[in-house]
Amino acid sequence: MRYVKPKGADTVTNKLDIAGQPLKYHFASDNYAGICSEAWQAMEEANRGLASSYGDDAWTAKACEQIRELFETECEVFFVFNGTAANSLALASLCKSYHSIVCHEMAHIETDECGASEFFSNGTKVLLVPGANGKVDLDAIEHTITKRSDIHYPKARALSVTQATELGTVYSVAEMQAIGELAKKHSLRVHMDGARFANAVASLQVAPKEITWQAGVDVLTFGGTKNGFAVGEAVVFFNKELAFEFDYRCKQAGQLASKMRFLTAPWINMLESGAWLRNADHANNCARLLENEVKKLPGVKIMFPSQANSVFLEMEPAALEALRGRGWHFYTFIGSGGARFMCSWDTKVEEIAALVQDIRSSLQSS
Repeated sequence: MRYVKPKGADTVTNKLDIAGQPLKYHFASDNYAGICSEAWQAMEEANRGLASSYGDDAWTAKACEQIRELFETECEVFFVFNGTAANSLALASLCKSYHSIVCHEMAHIETDECGASEFFSNGTKVLLVPGANGKVDLDAIEHTITKRSDIHYPKARALSVTQATELGTVYSVAEMQAIGELAKKHSLRVHMDGARFANAVASLQVAPKEITWQAGVDVLTFGGTKNGFAVGEAVVFFNKELAFEFDYRCKQAGQLASKMRFLTAPWINMLESGAWLRNADHANNCARLLENEVKKLPGVKIMFPSQANSVFLEMEPAALEALRGRGWHFYTFIGSGGARFMCSWDTKVEEIAALVQDIRSSLQSS
């Protein structure tokens, strides 16, 4: 496998933890990574001189056009600070308070956003469905939304999918098309949580339109933070009617940046240079390398197909603790013996080699 290392990937060497001490190894989250050079340069250029506030500036206008060109369609584009705001405000625009949102039981909007979707939609209920490898099961969706139609049950209005999923898998074009067809059959609006959308596109090697609006997605939350930005996500409405007064939602929720150019300028440079896709491709390739190497180790099980930039491993809890004792940072939110290792735009191949070696040693010592 050939690795194309993103520009600036070797420049981040002084990683610190919350106490200011050197952060030896970070595989807990791609949020740990810093700002890539393309995003940093764009912010520096936007900092030269004065500009109008609240998005009425040349950078924001150009960023919107860049995103429209990327998706090859007219769409309404808004920018917010973080993924929770992007998801919850987008979903609120799809639903009334008496509606429901159907999503996978491991979806970020259910497990990690503190009820924001319900809060900003004034009480829309979230209904959970199962599905292998983090993907929604279509039969389960249909059962959930058709088992009752009386006025006492919250009416299903939105279907939310995560691309790439919380378990590191990716919906194929065909799978997204099937989801879109089911949603159309039942008059559901489709929201895509794309915190790692770039990783999905890099994995599938398809045009972004093929897994979004052409497959029936109404609104996408397009992640920037996990892909090398300092901060900022784009909310992209392919169904422009649903964007009605979304700017007011952003303002009310404290998501209208006064110095908007610093959220939007990086999008221009990242998209024009191709860094958004190079960064994702690098992170994905690092995850493939890690997956291939740990497969050789006895006592380690790959829990889910690794199709984006994460690898889920199962090993003895004692081995995981031994690994933490060696300075490694990773999450174990999926049950006893399970751990997620997340690669980012600045993950080094040599860090993966060191991780594999310490996993081997931890297994032997546990």
